[in-house]
Amino acid sequence: MLVGKLFIHNTTIHSENGVIDHGSLLLENGRIAQIYPEAPAVFPKDAHFIDGHGWHAIPGFIDGHIHGANGADVMDATEEAFDTMAGVLPEEGTTCFLATTITQSPEAIEQALATTASYRTKAGHAEMAGVHLEGPFIDGERAGAQPVEHIIKPDISLFRKWQKLSGGRIKTVTLAPEHDLDGEFIRALVRDGVNVSAGHTGTDFAGMKRAAEAGVRQVTHLCNAMSGIHHRDIGVVGAVFLMKELRAELIADGIHVAPEMLELIYRNAGAERLMLITDAMRAKCLPAGDYDLGGQPVRVADDRAVLEDGTLAGSILKLKDGAKRMHGLDGVSMEDIIQMASVNPAKQIGLFDRKGSIAAGKDADILLVDDGLDVKYTICRGVVGYQGGG
Repeated sequence: MLVGKLFIHNTTIHSENGVIDHGSLLLENGRIAQIYPEAPAVFPKDAHFIDGHGWHAIPGFIDGHIHGANGADVMDATEEAFDTMAGVLPEEGTTCFLATTITQSPEAIEQALATTASYRTKAGHAEMAGVHLEGPFIDGERAGAQPVEHIIKPDISLFRKWQKLSGGRIKTVTLAPEHDLDGEFIRALVRDGVNVSAGHTGTDFAGMKRAAEAGVRQVTHLCNAMSGIHHRDIGVVGAVFLMKELRAELIADGIHVAPEMLELIYRNAGAERLMLITDAMRAKCLPAGDYDLGGQPVRVADDRAVLEDGTLAGSILKLKDGAKRMHGLDGVSMEDIIQMASVNPAKQIGLFDRKGSIAAGKDADILLVDDGLDVKYTICRGVVGYQGGG
């Protein structure tokens, strides 16, 4: 694992201000110290050199919705589980993530939140930048793989207790707007600086308009566990197509959303309003077999994870693979992938001042990828966390 000062040369840099061919990057003290449009006359001293081989230097991916990986789950509520997740994610290009909870008993949620409050990311690992509270304020008819017995009504006092317990780290809350018809809960979350996402909801288009007026700015795993498009009511999915103030999460595995629907979504929402996520559970990176999600048995086959009744139970998707699938759509450029996998997630949760793009002074979260988005290096805050094949 390379640490300290890094100098990356001979690479195509996709910077915040444009693309630089045959550029160089100096990474120091965990930050991007300098961007060179040409090779410098004097090379930095005491730096580890990385030959970019003409690959693309792009900002690290940010997964705003992930439950687990490599045998670990956020609801395990242990530092070891968080370390396991954070340690394996650089292999798929993820340098930052939101630890995502599931609808469970208040006691189980509180244990997980208490762990996030004290957890500090280790060098070379993907940074756990906060929490995505998925439930328990959702709709039972659209629960999906969320345990219905633990669903509760929105409660701002309870949420603020949980936010304090998390050390203020809850960044996103997924809720069903139809259980907050006056919008008071949503407005309170927005006043507290929380990103509010509509998900696990059966609300109609009018309900989404009301929710957006109250402050909802995101939709959770678009097309899954929500009202779809109908010719007499375009539902939540149609709301994303028409309402420019909304960004939407997208699980681009070709299973949660069919390939043809991915193309339709991209054509209607565009790279500016989509955020690639995995919604992955603990079986990601592991063989097929029997696992669990929120205490529920899950059967994992080669390409999907399902409950006993066949309901999809999160995914085993790697973010680089979702990015590759989107990159394969007609007209989707490398810049579009950066927008969906890095820029938009950072902006949505208020991290763009330090993450989501390549600019001097920002965190040195850098990927070196080839034209096909195969990850060659993942650098997490200036430390090489993963090195693939040449």
